Amino acid sequence: MQHSDRTAGRPRSLPPTEQRNPRSRDLDNLSSLGVLQLLNKESEAAITAVDEVLPQLAEVVDLAAERMRHGGTVHYFGAGTSGRLGVLDASELKPTFNLEPGRVMAHIAGGSQALVEAVENAEDSVAEGRQAAAGLGPDDVAIGLAASGSTPYVGGALEAAREAGAYTVLISNNPEAPLSPVTDVHLALDTGPEVVTGSTRLKAGTAQKLVLNGFSTALMIALGRTWQNLMVSVVATNAKLRDRTVRILCEAVGVEEPAARELLERTGGDLKAAIVTSLTGVSSAEAYALLEEHAGSVRDAIQAATPEAVAPAQTEEPGP
Repeated sequence: MQHSDRTAGRPRSLPPTEQRNPRSRDLDNLSSLGVLQLLNKESEAAITAVDEVLPQLAEVVDLAAERMRHGGTVHYFGAGTSGRLGVLDASELKPTFNLEPGRVMAHIAGGSQALVEAVENAEDSVAEGRQAAAGLGPDDVAIGLAASGSTPYVGGALEAAREAGAYTVLISNNPEAPLSPVTDVHLALDTGPEVVTGSTRLKAGTAQKLVLNGFSTALMIALGRTWQNLMVSVVATNAKLRDRTVRILCEAVGVEEPAARELLERTGGDLKAAIVTSLTGVSSAEAYALLEEHAGSVRDAIQAATPEAVAPAQTEEPGP
């Protein structure tokens, strides 16, 4: 991989995120506005870094989708900020995309206690990482998150996952990450030194979150968890989400709210079935069957019910 100029001249003894940023040496002399402006400016590096790895990330999405279609699972492994970002991303997939439990899971060094406070030495345990990855197999995907690219917990997890035949991915902010050789692919987010030296909750964490958001969203789209740009797999667990379900149905099929509520009542509150029923004219039972047959994909279910929707018959000769 060709590295950007941001790596030029750095001492190899420290990862980029642990080096001092020359642009923030007078940080404590700045006004609050000056600090915020500098933080915002430096965060632009996160966008650039993510943009550089998008082709690699797309390959990871496609591979993960294929494995999940065959019953595989995705696992995030991280410590500290990186671990918390993994937990956040995985936990949001159930309410947003109705993802079944156990399909995308997050593991953080130190366990649940580490979500709210630092757990001493947790990230230094290779054994804990290996234990967290126990049970993974050839259909699974293991994604390690480590700003330095050297966290022992993450290394242990990735090594155990690779030995089990799982596909392994490292997301780091160090182009020279020591863990890179033990993974199938390394997404190197070259965000450079932090405004506050070593504080990877800043632009390093921002870049990691962007990658995780992009990965999991693209993965859910590949698995048919959306229709067009609508959140049709949303789990309506409260009044706000129930109202959102009605609005989504109105947008999807072009009906007014009373008709949308009636449609949802007929399909037992199943938004996907309501869309398929409305757009194809099939019964609720047929809509359920089509969705089951096509792994929950609204688009595939509609196309199966109305093949002409894929390639409409041409009724007129094209003009000159």
